[in-house]
Amino acid sequence: MLELNATNYRTQVLSDLADIRSDAWNGLVDADGGANVFVRHAYLHALHATTCASSRTGWAPAYLTLWDGATLAAATPLYAKDHSYGEYVFDWSWAEAYQRAGLEYYPKWLSAVPFTPVSGRRSLARDAPARRALAEALLGLARASRLSSLHVLLAPQEDITLLESCGLLARRTVQFHWLNAGYTTFDDFLAALTQPKRKKIRAERRKVDEAGVVVQRRTGRDITEAEWAFFHRCYRTTYAAHHSTPYLNFDFFLRLAEQMPENLLLVTAKRGRRAIGASLGVYESTPTTGRLFGRYWGAIEHVPCLHFECCYYQMIEFAIERKLDVFEGGAQGAHKMARGLDPVTTWSAHWMALPAMHSAVARFLVRESESVEHAIEELDEHRAFSSPPPLAEEG
Repeated sequence: MLELNATNYRTQVLSDLADIRSDAWNGLVDADGGANVFVRHAYLHALHATTCASSRTGWAPAYLTLWDGATLAAATPLYAKDHSYGEYVFDWSWAEAYQRAGLEYYPKWLSAVPFTPVSGRRSLARDAPARRALAEALLGLARASRLSSLHVLLAPQEDITLLESCGLLARRTVQFHWLNAGYTTFDDFLAALTQPKRKKIRAERRKVDEAGVVVQRRTGRDITEAEWAFFHRCYRTTYAAHHSTPYLNFDFFLRLAEQMPENLLLVTAKRGRRAIGASLGVYESTPTTGRLFGRYWGAIEHVPCLHFECCYYQMIEFAIERKLDVFEGGAQGAHKMARGLDPVTTWSAHWMALPAMHSAVARFLVRESESVEHAIEELDEHRAFSSPPPLAEEG
């Protein structure tokens, strides 16, 4: 535990989220309309308690917290990273530039949710003054350390604007989200699409049905441990197919199933009595809004279009049934537009300790932002819908 100075607050850097009561942490989450399920105490602590995100895996936790007496006033998930894996906002070229200059890029500071390409609050705060103090303390910590840089990933645009005022650089990226325009059924959604896209989706779903595959959805405690074990097998299979190592272990998913069952959706595909594929969604719903986040997928048999069925169409059907406003399909993938998802701008902020590198990154981000803007304009010409989309709230 490290204590720093901050105006009107006592500042601590904590290496273990267990040092903060869950009700105190979640109180900040619940008070903040921009926060989502992935910054709740149970989710973040599960990542660390199961060693998925830990010093051993290159994610050394260093939670920055601001205290008003004994009251938690603000906090952010913060890590000293030894690599750039599991982030989904890519800075490999910056690391290479440091290497060419004979400089060390790692470790670096990262404020994000590990392995989770979902926009949302990174700076949890009880009010605007505490959020401003947290932003200043975050940059102060980065300046005082010997680490190369600070990165705040996939935060709301208003938080990025605040960080820009402190000296960070804004970065614009793109994801693909499905927006619920008040659909009552999946056919209602299909009716909003252009005829070719509608025909294509129906054909893809028919292929799965004609292959003798039945797909079921389960939520919460209705998901059995055997189903979790099969899902994890599918999850590992996806990574093996790409010759990489899974970020998350079975204990992590079992911990979520025990502590956050109300947020979990499991889609399982079966041929006869044999399960052959599965996908996981995480969702949250309040009286005023709701979001579904597509997370992980895998299959042990190849069935044409099964990926689209489990990862998109079943998720969209669930969102319609539960009256959820948004389905986020995860990172990247312009192919999602043909399935009814639209491009949405997402934001991150970056600071480099070396002024020359900071200036170089600033020039790069200007060029990249122009390219992103042009790409979004081009993508809009390939939307699946026959009319303009409902207004999207940017990350």
